[in-house]
Amino acid sequence: MQRDPAALRAALDELEQRNLKRTRRLMPRAGLVNFCNNDYLGLANHPEVVRAFVAAAEKHGVGSGASHLVTGHGAEHEALEAELAAFTGREKALVFSTGYMANLGAISALADQTATIVADKLNHASLIDGARITRAHSLRYRHGDAGHARELLNELDESIETRLLVTDGVFSMDGDVAPLRELATHARTAGAWLIVDDAHGLGVLGATGRGSCEHFGLGSADVPVLVGTFGKAFGTFGAFVAGDADLIEFLLQKSRTYIYTTALPPAVAAATRAALRVSERESWRREKALALAQRFRRGLPGALSRPSPSDTTVSTIVPVIFGEAARALAISKALEHHGYLVSAIRPPTVPAGTARLRATFSAAHEEAQVDGLLAALAQALQP
Repeated sequence: MQRDPAALRAALDELEQRNLKRTRRLMPRAGLVNFCNNDYLGLANHPEVVRAFVAAAEKHGVGSGASHLVTGHGAEHEALEAELAAFTGREKALVFSTGYMANLGAISALADQTATIVADKLNHASLIDGARITRAHSLRYRHGDAGHARELLNELDESIETRLLVTDGVFSMDGDVAPLRELATHARTAGAWLIVDDAHGLGVLGATGRGSCEHFGLGSADVPVLVGTFGKAFGTFGAFVAGDADLIEFLLQKSRTYIYTTALPPAVAAATRAALRVSERESWRREKALALAQRFRRGLPGALSRPSPSDTTVSTIVPVIFGEAARALAISKALEHHGYLVSAIRPPTVPAGTARLRATFSAAHEEAQVDGLLAALAQALQP
């Protein structure tokens, strides 16, 4: 873009006219029931998690002071990594400061411009950008279509040594689950690294909340690179990559987004350890959040419920697609008037023509609130 204030203003005006201009909200909003955050287990304000944060802050301060490889790595980080490895059934884990950095760091460490990356068309922006910065050849398969992924992998030239197959576990805007069992088979056959970002699956899916891999019965041999975040089901902040010991050591040596950034504050690591404990002990939280999401799905008007290419019944994310951005914004505003906060999601976050409300459900919600949201939505849809 030109270095011209008029050009910036024109670009902003165009976004406004197309109903695509983003705005920030000051939270919390008194009197509103929030149905658009990712605190799926309701742990962000859990007393045990808060106490762990405060105690660690009093002991270690509010910042780590340096990167992990200088002086920023402490006992809380070390303990958290060991507990994450045990939680995910991997040999080791490496804590990153954000999920975006974890995805960029893992992909860019494993691939360079000689590699080929095969990725789901609707992958999260951090996975897309991770592929871009490698300058690798990137191919995108149809969303959730493991057969198409297999075709692309089979067509690769035998001379390509490094191959990555990259997907979300649960897709953040659609709430559907990747066909990981089939993808794992295809990746193994093709000699490709399978990278799964399970930000929205960990803590929620699986018999014990260990995510999409547990949901499908997959281990580290099936999904060698597992990425997870703390800012969703665990209610804190940060991220990690888990895998075999050699993989984690390699990322520690080569991942620029790990090496060249300040370590997560020790207090956040301590709070995350507490959240892990609570999530394992209080399985009712996961069960409740899933049940509330299913209650909402079943209550949607027929015109707004939709089939999905994969099993969405296990997800706490329910999209309500309206198509046009203006329509999604109008319905969101109407719901806010009735006391419910459900943000409109518009392009480029989602494909053109699929603007939507993204409703998310938490253990902190109650059935009466879900029913109230459905009633408000029905009213907002009346002509």
